[in-house]
Formats: sequence, structure tokens, C-alpha cells
Amino acid sequence: MGSSWQSWSAFAIALVAVVAAVLLLSWTASAVVRAIARRRDWAAILIDRVRWPFRTVLLVVGLWVAVAVAFRDAEWRGPVDHAFLIALIAAGAWLACQAFLFLADLGVRRYDIDVADNRVARRARTQLQIIRRLVVVIIVVLAIGVILFTFEGVRALGASVLASAGVASIVAGLAAQSVLANLFAGVQIAFSEAIRVDDVVVVEGEWGRVREITLTYVVVVTWDQRTVVLPCTYFTTRPFENWTRYGSALIGAVELDVDWRVSTGEMRGELDRVLAGTELWDGRTSVLQVTDATGGHVRVRVLVSANDSAALWDLRCLVREALVDWISRTDRAALPRQRVLVGSGAASHEAELRRMTGGTSTRTEGEPGQADTARAGLFSGTRDAEERASEFTQAVPVMTPDDVELARTDDERHRGRGEDG
Repeated sequence: MGSSWQSWSAFAIALVAVVAAVLLLSWTASAVVRAIARRRDWAAILIDRVRWPFRTVLLVVGLWVAVAVAFRDAEWRGPVDHAFLIALIAAGAWLACQAFLFLADLGVRRYDIDVADNRVARRARTQLQIIRRLVVVIIVVLAIGVILFTFEGVRALGASVLASAGVASIVAGLAAQSVLANLFAGVQIAFSEAIRVDDVVVVEGEWGRVREITLTYVVVVTWDQRTVVLPCTYFTTRPFENWTRYGSALIGAVELDVDWRVSTGEMRGELDRVLAGTELWDGRTSVLQVTDATGGHVRVRVLVSANDSAALWDLRCLVREALVDWISRTDRAALPRQRVLVGSGAASHEAELRRMTGGTSTRTEGEPGQADTARAGLFSGTRDAEERASEFTQAVPVMTPDDVELARTDDERHRGRGEDG
């Protein structure tokens, strides 16, 4: 009884000493790091990350030492030591995870995505996000494996499993085929840069922004704030649109079906006026072309450009509304209509058309609008358009009319020599 009382008294004294030592050591380390934090931002992050894991490791070690000192020859020391070993492994894994997350946080802080040109930052953040999750999973799996191998029965089972590792790997691969496919797809996405965090994509007919990339799924927030969750294999096995892969600037189209009497020259002037008065247009592309003329109407397509997809959407809506308003106010002859011509009297037809339009057209009816000889097209007319055209003609030699005439003359000369011979 006396020895037992002495053991518990020694344990109590050792426990108090351990708690005091843990508190003192923890306070000292915290004070040092806080002093550094006044001059370095990373120190504050380190405190938030590793404070509790570090204290837990110290406490487990201290309690284990106290029990070992107070109860050296106790019969129940074996299971207790085993429990302390498991607790120490778990606390060490927690500390290792938090230490790595601290390093990952330092890497993330170096890349700011709240800037105009953030392609490099988004790539780095995406890769760091995948790596941090992968490393945490690896640390947890290793910790669980080490804990299991502290049991004698599991070690014997492990030897038998290793003997039949081939069969076990095949069975495991078949059972976790979809999980492993998503896991490898997540790693592939991170390092192939097919998508990155904050990329604008179109998936399943939905336009949105990539909010999160994990090892198994990707979160896309659509323009109307809905959340679409897709498996990582979706982005490695199916086609999708990435509007910010090489940059955020885009070209958008606005199409209008109008009457054949439309004045494209005046409409082009109205387009220039509208674009000059808005900050949504980036100044790169301004094109108005007639792309179709069938079925009693002509189709006018307007191409405009903006710095990003959000600005492009608003710019397209602005241009569409402005052109519709301009046609209804100043060029009513261009309003789409269905005609039924009875008889062949052109004069009666013109009179009827004048009566319908109310004489509000800005040009004399019956006189077709003059085609602009020098105007901007999608692939001609401006430097930007010609550079765009060169992307499709770099591999094909482009011949001017003079080159064609010279080639024809050379061909005739060679054929004349052949006949003379």
C-alpha cells in the first residue's frame, strides 16, 4: 500500500512538473515567434497553424515520461505505453500536416489573383491546392499504417498480405477504379493546366467560374450563383470551353435580321458611336458585316471585343439595344417585314412602302445604300483583323493578283517553249 501511495504521489508530482514544463516551453516558443511576427507576417501564420499540435505533442510526451518515471515496474505499463505511442504518432502526424499547410500558405500568399493579369497566379494556386491535399492524405495514410503496424497481429497479417500483393493490388484496383481515376485526374488537372482556379469555363451548357479544385471533384459557380460539382474525370474525358486559358479577352457576336433596305454604312457609323461612348469596349475589334441574305431578310452580324467575359456580355447587350433603338427611330425602312407583291406595278409598291414607313427614313427610299469600299472586316481592313487572318493562313502561301498573273505568264512561256521544241 505504501509503495502504491508513493507511486501515485510521484506521478502527481511528475504530472505537475510536466504540465508546468509544457506550459513554459509553449509560452517561450510562442513569445519568440510573436516577437518575430512583429516584423514578419509568416510568423503569425505559423502560430495559428502549429500552436495546438505542438502543445499536444509536448503534453503526450510529458505524460508518457511521468508515467514511466512514477510506475516503472507496473504490470499494466505495456498497454498504456502502446496507447501513448499511438497518441504520439497521431499528434505527430497532426503537427506534420499543419507544418506543411503552413508552407503551402506561404506559397499561396505570394500569388495574388485579384489583379488583371493573374494567369500565373491562378496556375500556382491550383497546383498548390492539389499538392497540399495530396500531401495531407499521404501523411494521414502513413500515420494510420504506422499505428496499425504497432499491433502484433497486424504485422503478421501484413506479412501474409505482402506475400499475395499481386492479387490484392488487382482486387483493390478493380474495387476502387472510379476513385483512383478521379484521384489521378485531379493530379493531371493540376499540372496540365487544363483548368485553374478562377478560370471561366462552359460545362454542361453552363457558364461559370472555377471556384475549387480537389483531388476528386471540381466546383464551378455559374453566373447566376448556382454551384455545379463535377468529377475530375469530366475535365479529362470530355470537351469543355475554357475562356481564360491564354487570356481573358474575348470577341462576341450580335446578330440582327433586318430588311434589305437597311443602310449598313449608317448602321456602322452608329456602331462606332456606341462603342466610343462605353468603357466596356477594349478597342480591339469593331466589325459589322452582312453574313446572310435569304428568306426576305438580311442578317447583320456585329463583332465586338472586351477584356473579359462579363464585360463582353454587357457590351453585346448594349450594342444590341442601341442598334434596335436606332433602327426603330431613324431607319424604319430597315425594320423586318413580310411582303406580298400583287401585280407588277413598281410605282404602287414604292408608294405603299412610303406610306407604311411614314417617310421617316433618313435616306431617299428606293436608293440603295452605297457599299463601303474601305471598311473593317473580321479578317481584313485593320491590323488586328489581318493578324487574326494570318493565324489561319500561315501554312498556306497567299498569292496576290500580281503573283497570279506572273505565274500564268511563266506557265504560258514554258508551254510555248515545249511546243517549239
